[in-house]
Amino acid sequence: MANVGYVRVSTAEQNEGRQVAALRPHSIDKWYIDKCSGKNTDRPQFKAMLDYIREGDTVYVEDFSRLSRSVSDLLNIVNQLQDKRVGLVSLKERIDSTTPQGRLMLTMIGAINEFERANILERQAEGIALAKSKGVYKGRKRIQRPDNWSDVYARWKRREITGTQAMKELDLKRNTFYNFVRLESTAGAENNN
Repeated sequence: MANVGYVRVSTAEQNEGRQVAALRPHSIDKWYIDKCSGKNTDRPQFKAMLDYIREGDTVYVEDFSRLSRSVSDLLNIVNQLQDKRVGLVSLKERIDSTTPQGRLMLTMIGAINEFERANILERQAEGIALAKSKGVYKGRKRIQRPDNWSDVYARWKRREITGTQAMKELDLKRNTFYNFVRLESTAGAENNN
């Protein structure tokens, strides 16, 4: 029987140290750490953990959001663990799925989290609609073209530099760079008409 620690942060830049420190007192025998979104279960270390665990093992997480961002995925994960007769302990929620009370609480917490998320999104949409109706909502601040845009864009268009080099020189992210390229193409098409 092994105590297995699962840790997830959303990006490679985020530090997993806080979660590791929280789980360490539980005598973790095997660690799995993902640095990617929890929006689905297609995560390399998560899959490796599912392959590793055996009957009698217990998976420890700091909180359920480390395992999943959706109630349906969370409940599917719990069912997979139960099918393998593997326990799940979440420190933040203080829930142990090996007990009937833990399973009941897990289902209730998952439903409440989903309900709360839906309410937040609804309130956000209502707030934006209200601000738009009052003419207050401006959206995200528009990014201005860099001063050296024309020169770098021309060189990119002549294939003297790659897109990656152009983005680096302009200090622009990929999406922003190609949005500006689309605007240039649209403006060029309008000028030709």
